[in-house]
Amino acid sequence: MDDNHVVVITTTDSEEAAAALARSVVEARLAACVQIGPPVRSVYRWDGALREDREWQLWIKTAYDRLDELTGFVRAAHSYDTPEVLALPVLGGDPDYLAWVTAETR
Repeated sequence: MDDNHVVVITTTDSEEAAAALARSVVEARLAACVQIGPPVRSVYRWDGALREDREWQLWIKTAYDRLDELTGFVRAAHSYDTPEVLALPVLGGDPDYLAWVTAETR
């Protein structure tokens, strides 16, 4: 499945943590590009309590065959006990862009 692609979404508790994680996954060639969105408000239940926190969302573009390694990398580098790691399939896109994503993750 090396010519399939995914977008992986994760969040962090600070802009600095988001930037550091983005740089590290691109440097490790686990992603071609990471976009850091403006802060979002997350509402969730954790350890039995309702929580509401400000988080920074990362959209990580990668090749499907790098997903397992990327997931492990995010889990190891992240400050959260259980970081969000959601992989969304890319159903299509510009062939040149997708070829670039593949090339940058090699």
